[in-house]
Amino acid sequence: MPDADAGYKKYYRRFLEAHPDQLHFTAHSHHYWPDVTREAMLQYWDDAALQVDDKWAWLHTYLMPRLQQRIGTLLGSNSPQQLCFAPSTHELLVRLLSCLALNRKVQILTSSAEFHSFSRQIRRLEETGWCQVTRIASEPIDEFAPRMLAALRQQSWDLLFFSQVFFDSGLVVTDLAKITAAAPRTCLVAIDAYHGFAALPFAPGPLLKRVFYLAGGYKYAQGGEGCCFMHVPPDCKLRPAITGWFADFEHLDQPHNRIDYATDGRRFAGATFDPTGLYRLDAVLGLYEREGIGISALHAHVSALQQRFLAGLEQPVACFQGGRWIHEPGRPHGHFLAIELPGARAATLVQQLKQQGIHSDRRGQRLRFGFGAYHDDKDIDRLLDCLRTLPAPPPPKPR
Repeated sequence: MPDADAGYKKYYRRFLEAHPDQLHFTAHSHHYWPDVTREAMLQYWDDAALQVDDKWAWLHTYLMPRLQQRIGTLLGSNSPQQLCFAPSTHELLVRLLSCLALNRKVQILTSSAEFHSFSRQIRRLEETGWCQVTRIASEPIDEFAPRMLAALRQQSWDLLFFSQVFFDSGLVVTDLAKITAAAPRTCLVAIDAYHGFAALPFAPGPLLKRVFYLAGGYKYAQGGEGCCFMHVPPDCKLRPAITGWFADFEHLDQPHNRIDYATDGRRFAGATFDPTGLYRLDAVLGLYEREGIGISALHAHVSALQQRFLAGLEQPVACFQGGRWIHEPGRPHGHFLAIELPGARAATLVQQLKQQGIHSDRRGQRLRFGFGAYHDDKDIDRLLDCLRTLPAPPPPKPR
């Protein structure tokens, strides 16, 4: 196994060489890709040239089952065939929503901190009057599960949707099993695990019998865009109203007198898409297998970098004056740290850091720093040195 301090960088030479004087601390948003993903994209071209019209059958017969098995192993799934692929989690979400009643107002329970794939879509559907949405405050995190459990007891629900790791804070919901068990059997339960998959050493395992588990490769799985998935409960018989020809791929050449669905997770599949993302994700997970790289080791590497960063902040940093770190020592945390800053300070710091060749991002008033496998101690020290050169915010103007 590579040395945790320096060994991982060798897998990212092409991305690192493309940005020799910059530091990319947005691994939580778009992780650098390992070099093997370039060969994977070329492999798809070669396979397409070889297979031509038969490439879809080849994908369903060879690539997808192998990728299902690799992802299933990380998830602790006994039924990897229940994994369905799509270019985005939004596409999978829309198909899941299309399984809910269309002739009445549906009741949806969620959190106040869901990513735009869900929050934007569900707000738009609220405008139509199709659904009524109840949002449970994600913070303080210690109160989230009790509040969610109380809400589940108050009325019947059609859909429960919440994140394993909240995108605006990095805070982790540790009571997934308890919350899932409290949901009535008639309620669909979906967990957005995008900030948890391939980052936290957590396998949902038995939860997959009940939960629709969504994630993808754009972030910590390092496969880039276009390779998202949803693990569908094994006994699912739902018939998505929004559906595509892959949802019954095996019967494509038969008369379509009725609308049938695959008996596995592919019942949520869509239609024609660019499969290069699946090739890239498969290549990354294959690299993990060959090199003996485990999620626990990657998480330990990132956690050590985070601790080094936080320890460096014990010496006051002027530009963070008046800020509040959304980090609770002793609790599990995602692979990015967020600080809430007054006014437009977060936006200002993003630009000031970028001028120094350091990339960060923000969500509202929260500045986020994401740590990845391609970072090392020297990168953390450079980030801290740069932060110490930035000025304190100007004092507030007297009223």
